[in-house]
Amino acid sequence: PELTSTPNFVVEVVKDDTKQTLVLDCHYPEDEVGQEGEEESDIFTIREVSFQPTGESDWKDTNYTLNTDSLDWALYDHLMDFLADRGVDNTFADELIELSTALEHQEYIKFLEDLKSFVKCQ
Repeated sequence: PELTSTPNFVVEVVKDDTKQTLVLDCHYPEDEVGQEGEEESDIFTIREVSFQPTGESDWKDTNYTLNTDSLDWALYDHLMDFLADRGVDNTFADELIELSTALEHQEYIKFLEDLKSFVKCQ
């Protein structure tokens, strides 16, 4: 099968006048990747949404994280529009898949070459 890499990714939205960062944890649902539908749909989804302190390198596990499975669909659509307005849309998601797949392919070839060298070595 063709190797396609679909990495999870996180979008952090920071506003200058707040001490919080909006964090959107996104992923590619397995059943959506590579599917051509009659109408255009999003190829990635938002899995979780949370607020984290701005400038902190480690996120706090104690902060409330909203799983979007329980989110009202209209609010979810607004969050997707919010991302699209900032350039995180299907075009971005497709380019991320292309970049990630190219990197994965490059690493795979290097692994095979290293394996070949290792096996040849006596």
